[in-house]
Amino acid sequence: MKHIYFLLLFTVTLTISAQVPSGYYDHATGTGYALKTQLKKIINDIDDPEISNAIEELHQDQGYNAMDGFIATYDLDNYYETGSNTILDIYSENPSGSDPYTYTPIADECGNYSGEGDCYNKEHVIPASVFNDATPMYSDAHELLPTDGRVNGFRSNYPYGVVDESQLLSQSGISNPTQNGCKVGNNLNSGYSAGYSGIVFEPIDEFKGDVARIYFYFATRYEDQVSAWSAFDMFDGSNDKVFTDTFLSILLNWHNNDPVSQKEIDRNNNIFYNHQNNRNPFIDHPEFVNQIWNATPDTEAPSDPTNLVASNPTDNTIDLNWTASSDNVAVASYDVYINSAFSYNTGNTDTNTTVAGLLPNTNYCFTVKARDTSNNESGFSNQTCETTTDNGSSGGDIDIFFSEYIEGSGSNKVLEIANFTGASVNLSSYTLKLSANGNASWGTPYSFPAGTSIANQDVFVIANGASTVCTSEYDDLNNTITSFNGNDAIGLFKNDVLIDILGDFNSSANYAQNTTLVRKPTVDRPTTTFDISEWNSFGSNNCDDLGTHNQTLNIDSYVENKVSIYPNPVKSNLNINLGNQQPTTIEIFDVLGKRVHISTISTSRSINLQNLKTGIYIIKFTQNNKTVSKKMIKS
Repeated sequence: MKHIYFLLLFTVTLTISAQVPSGYYDHATGTGYALKTQLKKIINDIDDPEISNAIEELHQDQGYNAMDGFIATYDLDNYYETGSNTILDIYSENPSGSDPYTYTPIADECGNYSGEGDCYNKEHVIPASVFNDATPMYSDAHELLPTDGRVNGFRSNYPYGVVDESQLLSQSGISNPTQNGCKVGNNLNSGYSAGYSGIVFEPIDEFKGDVARIYFYFATRYEDQVSAWSAFDMFDGSNDKVFTDTFLSILLNWHNNDPVSQKEIDRNNNIFYNHQNNRNPFIDHPEFVNQIWNATPDTEAPSDPTNLVASNPTDNTIDLNWTASSDNVAVASYDVYINSAFSYNTGNTDTNTTVAGLLPNTNYCFTVKARDTSNNESGFSNQTCETTTDNGSSGGDIDIFFSEYIEGSGSNKVLEIANFTGASVNLSSYTLKLSANGNASWGTPYSFPAGTSIANQDVFVIANGASTVCTSEYDDLNNTITSFNGNDAIGLFKNDVLIDILGDFNSSANYAQNTTLVRKPTVDRPTTTFDISEWNSFGSNNCDDLGTHNQTLNIDSYVENKVSIYPNPVKSNLNINLGNQQPTTIEIFDVLGKRVHISTISTSRSINLQNLKTGIYIIKFTQNNKTVSKKMIKS
């Protein structure tokens, strides 16, 4: 998967680090189980005298029922189906496609269930029977996740492990594996999961690290209680190691091979700032896991990345590709350097990235370093240089853009182009081109009918002459440009310069076969790199939205006058006044466009920005998918 990182102001797709209060982990100076005990004192509900009161935050149990509101507000799927406003359930999420079913917060909360997809409830990742339903364990938000009710019941109180697929457990009323691939069966008694043959539950790979870090948190937070609890096959009865050899091996493997995700970072921040006032240290510092439980701490750096190549320059972007590094445990991510200065961390193990927000006609030189799960850093890769073009492309400027795409049955093939530029746009300088089956060149241009314009906030629809869906919405018929299939790239050109694209040029991979795509209302401009996250996906021949487009460009009147900040400049605590007392996401970006803070609030409150460096920042407020940005000065 290609990930795009923006370097300039107001372009905001970046990985972020958890916003930890200054000094929060100052007490964590040891190694091994001594470090674990130090972390326990940081995150527990006791005012430990050896920790300064100025930096210690106490766990505040909010009660089990309070989790309903927390889940409905903060456990939403803004990562795989962005803006869906549905519950993110690790037992039903399909990270690479459409979910088998989705849940509306509160409305779809269990309730009774008989089959998978009926409703969601709250899963105790560490079974509540282990600690006899006692608090604060029973209501600890770090170990309570929203999950499908039937799959939660299917998991029962089984340990997490690696299922032997030849020994799946049979049970009526639910498939095994489940609809997203979770499994129940006898543990695979070999490899890193050797030593246990009982029944286990295995989540999909995407969330194995999440589960592991929850267990490491739990073993740390309740270190002084765990040995007194009921027998549980994952636990060895001790207060220090906590886990049996088999399950420690499984959890370490999952932690090392599934790095911390943005979902975990955001959830950790929301639990701390908006719920119970403590953090999961192993999300903030993944290296703590191996420092505590790995008898031989990992000090071996990854190998250097090789074969770094810069390619596909545009006015504002350059693609980077390289050969992966190797590591004795696992590579976690890569650091990208521009002109010898650190720019950003990719946050994943992909060996390609697109650097965006660059200046036209400018030469840039790049190097890359690898980081492993213990934060060991490799040396630099080879250096590669490339010059951005200067062809006058939109470079992210407001312009017309593709707003809907229908690739349906037979000849039901339709394109919609929207205008939200603020003025009527004459289409005489625009064309469409098709690149079929990964062809390395564009085909014959389609020109709009002479004298055609698109009024502001209106659309223009081109369809195949034999198309039969929503025919009343068509503005023009053309069989050449609509001969596309789900693997063909379609470009929108202005003065013969590409400004927007559907699909990947020079690639025959399917991106929308038998599918309707509708551009999300938060997208306000074209882009020369196709990003499926900008689109909502619907079934074949779905033309419910054709002929109009919903776009949330004019948002100042909705948000700006209803949010105020003071003082500005700010030294430590920034007060945020919400005229609209509703869930509001707060993001802060530095002058390079790097996001340095994210949180969500529902009522007016203050946030502590003491750890931010002195300088100019942009603070962005989002309510109901509508956003406004303000300048903020940190003094």
